[in-house]
Amino acid sequence: MQRDSAHIGTGPRGLWRWRYGFALRLASCFLFVVMGTIGVGLGSQANLIWVPNGLLLTYLLLSPRRRWPAYVCTAFAAMITGSALVHDPWQTYLSFSLLNIVEALIGAFLLRGRYTQLPRFTDLAYLLRFLGFAAVLAPLATGSIYATFAALLLHAPFLHSLRDWSVADCLGIAVTTPACAAIFRTRLKDTINWRQNWMYPALFVALAIGAFAQSRVPLLFFIYPLLVLVLLRMGMGWASLSTLFIVAVASWFTVRGAGPFAMLKLATTVNPSLMLQIFVASAMLMLYTVSVVLEHQQRTERRLQEMASLHAMVTENSRDVILLADFDGRPHYISPAVLAMTGWTPEEAVQRGFSEVVHPEDLPKIEALVHSLRHDAGNAMIEYRTQQRSGGYIWVEASLRALRDPGTGIRSEILVIVRDISERKYAEEQLLQAHETVARLAVVDALTGLANRRRFDESLDAEWRRGIRDHAPLSLLMLDVDHFKLYNDSYGHVRGDTCLKQIAESALDVVARPGDLVARYGGEEFAFLLPGTSNDGAMQVANKVCEALRARKLQHLENSPGIVTVSIGCATIVPQLGQQPATLIEIADQALYSAKRNGRNQVCNGNSMHVS
Repeated sequence: MQRDSAHIGTGPRGLWRWRYGFALRLASCFLFVVMGTIGVGLGSQANLIWVPNGLLLTYLLLSPRRRWPAYVCTAFAAMITGSALVHDPWQTYLSFSLLNIVEALIGAFLLRGRYTQLPRFTDLAYLLRFLGFAAVLAPLATGSIYATFAALLLHAPFLHSLRDWSVADCLGIAVTTPACAAIFRTRLKDTINWRQNWMYPALFVALAIGAFAQSRVPLLFFIYPLLVLVLLRMGMGWASLSTLFIVAVASWFTVRGAGPFAMLKLATTVNPSLMLQIFVASAMLMLYTVSVVLEHQQRTERRLQEMASLHAMVTENSRDVILLADFDGRPHYISPAVLAMTGWTPEEAVQRGFSEVVHPEDLPKIEALVHSLRHDAGNAMIEYRTQQRSGGYIWVEASLRALRDPGTGIRSEILVIVRDISERKYAEEQLLQAHETVARLAVVDALTGLANRRRFDESLDAEWRRGIRDHAPLSLLMLDVDHFKLYNDSYGHVRGDTCLKQIAESALDVVARPGDLVARYGGEEFAFLLPGTSNDGAMQVANKVCEALRARKLQHLENSPGIVTVSIGCATIVPQLGQQPATLIEIADQALYSAKRNGRNQVCNGNSMHVS
């Protein structure tokens, strides 16, 4: 009933509704209340079910409070008009109309605690408030006033008058208000397909009239299932309209002594009006019980649809592959991202287990991880290689989590989220290679490829400690190129660098043991660290190095032999506690200078010099 500007059409029809909608609603309120007053005001038992109050309460609950005075005045005029048409005394219908207005306002004010709150009869809390305030409290309040005046003026029993008023109004509000609210809030002509569902209203009309127009054939039992069928196939609006139709038809025939309820008076002392009220109340209770269940089911379905839509959106747009697999490694769901990652469609990939796609070298650790998930761990991360459709392998990172069966609590499957990390792996390999290169450059001489001075010092310290521990000899050769400055002056620094490289190659040709180390000590000086080598063995190595270089016959006219030669100093020590590695270097260095003083191109044994 509230006008929502967001839904007003921009065409002539929408503009017409916006201009005249409130006037039309007032007109419909007047018409319906008049019809309700006339319908239940005919006959001596007109108070079976009083619907005008329920109609007015519906308009009030669906409208903003600023519209209430207009609806109240319209309904009051309609009640007076309807009562006058059935020839009620004016004193009676005037007082009754005032009480009816008060009754509807009591329920409206108690239910509209907030201005924007609209009726929600499928909400249990709201339904209980509606029954307590509008269907019980308000009729009792106005019924007490009516019963008091009836007792004082007409000497009628107070409780009898209170019962007649309260039961009729209570049932009228309980049936009419929820039914009319559902009808007014439903576009009846747009809710069903008449070609498929026309038979339900037609059958219901025929059944209702047939059930209450006679009492020989017990058709009354078929009304409840047909009412539920209308609710399921056509919606709450049509089911509510059908309920109001039952109220009208049943009241009409029962008041006139026809139908199954009227016949009860002939066989029993049961009041037909009471049986009719119980029948209508039970029908309404059944209808709203089913509607609450349906509303709950629809909310559940909507939540499931939202979850399914969200799941589809995530899985279809995620670059990561999401899969569910059993503990044997057989997947039963794989997200569409697997196509971009591996080239396999989800339908093809779901036919392939872990053993078919994981690289053979990585499969054992995958199997071990799955075993731990099945028995111990709750989740884990792993990197492995998986096969693509082309036959190649890519590196992936997988996050695995064990899922439990909701019913038994037993771990039943694995949730796996797989991410392509090929680019990251490539970057890591490049970084590792760069790190190794930097580390190697830190201990390698760039020109000759031999160990540099830093590496030599580290190795000398390590071998010195090992020698102390093992009581093993440690030998050192110090090599210097004869007249290398003159070589550079004569042939240039480029030829000088080439000469140093060939000296390094000659040294490596001779020193081949894994534990030995050849290093560029500085400039044209080289050092040979020979762990576990005796003095005689070291002298042999030194002589071989000299011979290997002479065999290359590198031209050096400024050197007396005419070729490049070297001088070598040899030293050997069995390291002892309290000695320092510098002692070995000093002995070898002294031997080297002795070789150079004695004419170069020779090997000098520092141990012999040291002993003498």
